[in-house]
Amino acid sequence: MAKIQIEKKPEPMSIRKATESEKPFSPLNFWLMGGCVILIFLGYLFMSGGGSTEADGFNPDIFSTRRIVVGPLLSFLGFLLLAFAIICPPHKWKLKNFKKNRTEQ
Repeated sequence: MAKIQIEKKPEPMSIRKATESEKPFSPLNFWLMGGCVILIFLGYLFMSGGGSTEADGFNPDIFSTRRIVVGPLLSFLGFLLLAFAIICPPHKWKLKNFKKNRTEQ
């Protein structure tokens, strides 16, 4: 009798858990992104406001410092810091204290 040898092929898509160095984001990245989204929301909230109560009236509050300066500045900083939170690699930060504090809670 002839012996038939069957070759064992490796699985093409094996599921394994990614190590910390292979993960694109750390918990700190997600916390920073969440804070930036809140900052953006606050900026839009500061820019919003009611209009005039009269049909043909003029409300000078639309030119307030809160609506023209503070709101857009908060939104811009939120978007800028959000880009930083996404781009900055997590392995460059020392996360030992952050992970330690998160596991204690």
